[in-house]
Amino acid sequence: MMFIREINHLSSKLLQRIYRQSRHHQVRQRAHCLILASQGVKKGELMNIFSISYKTLYNWFNRWE
Repeated sequence: MMFIREINHLSSKLLQRIYRQSRHHQVRQRAHCLILASQGVKKGELMNIFSISYKTLYNWFNRWE
């Protein structure tokens, strides 16, 4: 089950730019998480990759929406 809708092309480009260019680690991390989620990585894997809780993952996706 995904928390986010499909990411359109422009939003995908924006996330890629944020992931590459942001000075803030947390911002880069959230952008990377959203990119992976849009590519179909499961929520359990995302939680392990980023060492975050279910609630944090939900919050990141909710804020993106």
